[in-house]
Amino acid sequence: MTLARGYCYWPECQTPTMRMVNGAPVLNVDIAHIRAASPSGPRFDSALSKPQRDEFSNLILLCTVHHKTVDGKGWERYPVELLERWKKEREAGSLDQLAGLSDLTEEKLSLMLAQAQSQLLDRVGPALDAFAETAPDLAVLLRALTDELADPRVHGFGISEDVAMLLNDSAWRLSGLEDNAMLLAQAANKLGNLGYDARLLANATSNLSGLADMARILDGAARRVQQAAEDMGPY
Repeated sequence: MTLARGYCYWPECQTPTMRMVNGAPVLNVDIAHIRAASPSGPRFDSALSKPQRDEFSNLILLCTVHHKTVDGKGWERYPVELLERWKKEREAGSLDQLAGLSDLTEEKLSLMLAQAQSQLLDRVGPALDAFAETAPDLAVLLRALTDELADPRVHGFGISEDVAMLLNDSAWRLSGLEDNAMLLAQAANKLGNLGYDARLLANATSNLSGLADMARILDGAARRVQQAAEDMGPY
Protein backbone atom coordinates (compact mmCIF):
# COMPACT_ATOMS: atom_id res chain seq x y z
CA MET A 1 0.00 0.00 0.00
CA THR A 2 2.86 2.38 0.80
CA LEU A 3 4.70 1.77 -2.46
CA ALA A 4 1.48 2.28 -4.45
CA ARG A 5 1.48 5.91 -3.27
CA GLY A 6 -2.25 5.73 -2.75
CA TYR A 7 -3.46 4.82 -6.25
CA CYS A 8 -3.93 2.10 -8.84
CA TYR A 9 -0.68 1.41 -10.75
CA TRP A 10 -2.24 2.33 -14.10
CA PRO A 11 -0.50 5.63 -15.01
CA GLU A 12 -2.52 8.67 -13.85
CA CYS A 13 -5.40 6.55 -12.52
CA GLN A 14 -6.95 8.31 -9.52
CA THR A 15 -8.66 5.26 -7.95
CA PRO A 16 -7.46 5.11 -4.31
CA THR A 17 -6.02 1.87 -2.98
CA MET A 18 -8.07 2.12 0.23
CA ARG A 19 -11.53 3.40 1.13
CA MET A 20 -13.23 3.89 4.47
CA VAL A 21 -16.52 1.98 4.77
CA ASN A 22 -18.47 2.28 8.04
CA GLY A 23 -15.35 3.67 9.67
CA ALA A 24 -13.09 0.79 8.62
CA PRO A 25 -10.43 0.69 5.85
CA VAL A 26 -11.31 -1.55 2.90
CA LEU A 27 -9.05 -2.59 0.01
CA ASN A 28 -10.27 -0.72 -3.07
CA VAL A 29 -7.99 -2.34 -5.70
CA ASP A 30 -7.06 -5.86 -6.86
CA ILE A 31 -3.71 -7.54 -6.31
CA ALA A 32 -2.85 -8.36 -9.92
CA HIS A 33 -0.16 -10.65 -11.35
CA ILE A 34 2.22 -9.37 -14.03
CA ARG A 35 2.85 -12.97 -15.12
CA ALA A 36 -0.34 -14.98 -14.63
CA ALA A 37 -0.78 -17.13 -11.52
CA SER A 38 -2.34 -19.97 -13.57
CA PRO A 39 -1.42 -21.50 -16.97
CA SER A 40 -4.64 -20.24 -18.54
CA GLY A 41 -3.95 -16.64 -17.53
CA PRO A 42 -2.31 -13.86 -19.58
CA ARG A 43 1.49 -13.60 -19.70
CA PHE A 44 1.94 -16.98 -17.94
CA ASP A 45 5.58 -18.03 -17.58
CA SER A 46 6.05 -21.78 -17.13
CA ALA A 47 9.65 -21.21 -16.01
CA LEU A 48 8.39 -19.69 -12.75
CA SER A 49 7.27 -21.80 -9.81
CA LYS A 50 4.03 -21.06 -7.96
CA PRO A 51 5.86 -19.26 -5.11
CA GLN A 52 7.83 -17.21 -7.64
CA ARG A 53 4.63 -16.17 -9.42
CA ASP A 54 3.27 -14.93 -6.09
CA GLU A 55 6.40 -12.99 -5.14
CA PHE A 56 6.21 -9.24 -4.58
CA SER A 57 8.22 -8.59 -7.77
CA ASN A 58 5.39 -10.12 -9.86
CA LEU A 59 2.53 -8.17 -8.25
CA ILE A 60 0.94 -4.79 -8.89
CA LEU A 61 -2.23 -3.10 -7.62
CA LEU A 62 -4.94 -2.32 -10.17
CA CYS A 63 -8.46 -0.99 -9.81
CA THR A 64 -11.20 -3.36 -11.00
CA VAL A 65 -11.64 -1.63 -14.36
CA HIS A 66 -7.92 -1.58 -15.21
CA HIS A 67 -7.42 -5.12 -13.90
CA LYS A 68 -10.07 -6.36 -16.32
CA THR A 69 -8.47 -4.30 -19.09
CA VAL A 70 -4.97 -5.67 -18.49
CA ASP A 71 -6.08 -9.30 -18.09
CA GLY A 72 -9.15 -9.36 -20.34
CA LYS A 73 -9.69 -9.34 -24.08
CA GLY A 74 -6.77 -7.66 -25.80
CA TRP A 75 -4.36 -8.39 -22.92
CA GLU A 76 -1.59 -8.71 -25.51
CA ARG A 77 -1.40 -4.91 -25.56
CA TYR A 78 -0.08 -5.09 -22.00
CA PRO A 79 3.08 -7.21 -22.11
CA VAL A 80 5.29 -8.05 -19.14
CA GLU A 81 7.75 -5.27 -20.02
CA LEU A 82 5.03 -2.59 -19.89
CA LEU A 83 3.60 -3.73 -16.55
CA GLU A 84 7.08 -4.00 -15.05
CA ARG A 85 7.77 -0.45 -16.20
CA TRP A 86 4.58 0.74 -14.45
CA LYS A 87 5.74 -1.04 -11.29
CA LYS A 88 9.25 0.39 -11.47
CA GLU A 89 8.04 3.95 -12.08
CA ARG A 90 5.45 3.82 -9.30
CA GLU A 91 7.79 2.31 -6.71
CA ALA A 92 10.90 4.28 -7.70
CA GLY A 93 12.70 5.75 -4.71
CA SER A 94 10.25 4.27 -2.20
CA LEU A 95 11.86 0.95 -1.30
CA ASP A 96 14.72 2.59 0.60
CA GLN A 97 12.22 4.63 2.61
CA LEU A 98 10.72 1.41 3.99
CA ALA A 99 14.03 0.21 5.42
CA GLY A 100 13.81 -0.37 9.15
CA LEU A 101 10.02 -0.51 9.39
CA SER A 102 10.21 -3.90 11.10
CA ASP A 103 11.16 -2.17 14.36
CA LEU A 104 8.90 0.84 13.86
CA THR A 105 7.87 2.73 16.98
CA GLU A 106 5.61 5.74 17.47
CA GLU A 107 8.66 7.91 18.13
CA LYS A 108 10.40 6.67 14.99
CA LEU A 109 7.25 7.16 12.92
CA SER A 110 6.97 10.76 14.15
CA LEU A 111 10.59 11.38 13.19
CA MET A 112 10.09 9.90 9.70
CA LEU A 113 6.99 12.04 9.14
CA ALA A 114 8.83 15.16 10.30
CA GLN A 115 11.75 14.40 7.96
CA ALA A 116 9.45 13.83 4.99
CA GLN A 117 7.60 17.06 5.74
CA SER A 118 10.88 18.94 6.10
CA GLN A 119 12.03 17.72 2.68
CA LEU A 120 8.80 19.00 1.12
CA LEU A 121 9.14 22.41 2.78
CA ASP A 122 12.76 22.61 1.64
CA ARG A 123 11.51 22.32 -1.95
CA VAL A 124 8.64 24.77 -1.51
CA GLY A 125 10.79 27.38 0.27
CA PRO A 126 12.83 28.53 -2.78
CA ALA A 127 9.65 28.75 -4.86
CA LEU A 128 8.07 31.05 -2.25
CA ASP A 129 11.23 33.17 -2.17
CA ALA A 130 11.03 33.72 -5.93
CA PHE A 131 7.31 34.45 -5.74
CA ALA A 132 7.87 36.96 -2.92
CA GLU A 133 9.76 39.28 -5.28
CA THR A 134 6.62 40.06 -7.28
CA ALA A 135 3.78 39.14 -4.90
CA PRO A 136 5.10 39.74 -1.38
CA ASP A 137 1.73 39.83 0.40
CA LEU A 138 0.61 36.52 -1.09
CA ALA A 139 4.00 34.93 -0.42
CA VAL A 140 3.81 35.93 3.26
CA LEU A 141 0.35 34.37 3.53
CA LEU A 142 1.48 31.13 1.88
CA ARG A 143 4.57 30.94 4.06
CA ALA A 144 2.52 31.44 7.22
CA LEU A 145 0.21 28.63 6.10
CA THR A 146 3.07 26.21 5.39
CA ASP A 147 4.73 27.06 8.72
CA GLU A 148 1.49 26.31 10.55
CA LEU A 149 1.00 23.03 8.73
CA ALA A 150 4.58 22.07 9.54
CA ASP A 151 4.07 22.53 13.29
CA PRO A 152 2.96 19.23 14.90
CA ARG A 153 1.94 21.16 18.00
CA VAL A 154 -0.90 22.67 15.95
CA HIS A 155 -2.14 19.66 14.00
CA GLY A 156 -0.32 16.66 15.44
CA PHE A 157 0.21 13.68 13.16
CA GLY A 158 -3.36 12.34 13.02
CA ILE A 159 -5.61 13.51 10.16
CA SER A 160 -8.92 12.22 8.91
CA GLU A 161 -9.28 10.11 5.77
CA ASP A 162 -11.03 12.96 3.92
CA VAL A 163 -8.22 15.39 4.74
CA ALA A 164 -5.61 12.82 3.70
CA MET A 165 -7.36 12.29 0.36
CA LEU A 166 -7.57 16.05 -0.24
CA LEU A 167 -3.89 16.50 0.57
CA ASN A 168 -2.94 13.58 -1.66
CA ASP A 169 -5.01 14.90 -4.55
CA SER A 170 -3.59 18.40 -4.09
CA ALA A 171 -0.04 17.07 -4.00
CA TRP A 172 -0.70 15.17 -7.23
CA ARG A 173 -2.05 18.25 -8.99
CA LEU A 174 0.59 20.60 -7.57
CA SER A 175 3.54 18.29 -8.18
CA GLY A 176 4.94 20.83 -10.67
CA LEU A 177 4.74 23.77 -8.28
CA GLU A 178 8.49 24.07 -7.94
CA ASP A 179 8.94 24.32 -11.71
CA ASN A 180 5.89 26.54 -12.22
CA ALA A 181 6.77 29.03 -9.49
CA MET A 182 9.23 30.84 -11.74
CA LEU A 183 6.62 31.03 -14.50
CA LEU A 184 4.15 32.51 -12.01
CA ALA A 185 6.75 34.98 -10.82
CA GLN A 186 7.53 36.06 -14.39
CA ALA A 187 3.83 36.47 -15.14
CA ALA A 188 3.36 38.55 -12.00
CA ASN A 189 6.32 40.71 -13.00
CA LYS A 190 4.86 41.34 -16.46
CA LEU A 191 1.58 42.34 -14.84
CA GLY A 192 3.32 44.65 -12.40
CA ASN A 193 2.45 47.72 -14.47
CA LEU A 194 -1.21 46.82 -14.67
CA GLY A 195 -2.21 49.66 -12.35
CA TYR A 196 -0.37 52.22 -14.47
CA ASP A 197 -1.83 50.80 -17.68
CA ALA A 198 -5.30 50.88 -16.16
CA ARG A 199 -4.94 54.59 -15.50
CA LEU A 200 -3.88 55.15 -19.11
CA LEU A 201 -6.95 53.27 -20.30
CA ALA A 202 -9.17 55.28 -17.97
CA ASN A 203 -7.75 58.56 -19.28
CA ALA A 204 -8.23 57.42 -22.87
CA THR A 205 -11.80 56.42 -22.10
CA SER A 206 -12.43 59.79 -20.52
CA ASN A 207 -11.03 61.60 -23.55
CA LEU A 208 -13.27 59.57 -25.83
CA SER A 209 -16.38 59.98 -23.70
CA GLY A 210 -17.60 62.88 -25.89
CA LEU A 211 -17.13 60.97 -29.12
CA ALA A 212 -20.83 60.10 -29.45
CA ASP A 213 -21.91 63.75 -29.04
CA MET A 214 -19.27 64.87 -31.55
CA ALA A 215 -20.53 62.32 -34.06
CA ARG A 216 -24.08 63.66 -33.74
CA ILE A 217 -22.84 67.23 -34.25
CA LEU A 218 -20.88 66.23 -37.36
CA ASP A 219 -23.86 64.31 -38.70
CA GLY A 220 -26.15 67.31 -38.20
CA ALA A 221 -23.67 69.61 -39.92
CA ALA A 222 -23.35 67.26 -42.86
CA ARG A 223 -27.15 67.11 -43.24
CA ARG A 224 -27.39 70.93 -43.23
CA VAL A 225 -24.66 71.24 -45.86
CA GLN A 226 -26.41 68.68 -48.00
CA GLN A 227 -29.75 70.51 -47.67
CA ALA A 228 -28.14 73.82 -48.53
CA ALA A 229 -26.59 72.31 -51.64
CA GLU A 230 -29.94 70.95 -52.76
CA ASP A 231 -31.64 74.34 -52.17
CA MET A 232 -29.05 76.12 -54.28
CA GLY A 233 -29.56 73.78 -57.15
CA PRO A 234 -26.96 73.10 -59.89
CA TYR A 235 -24.09 75.59 -59.95
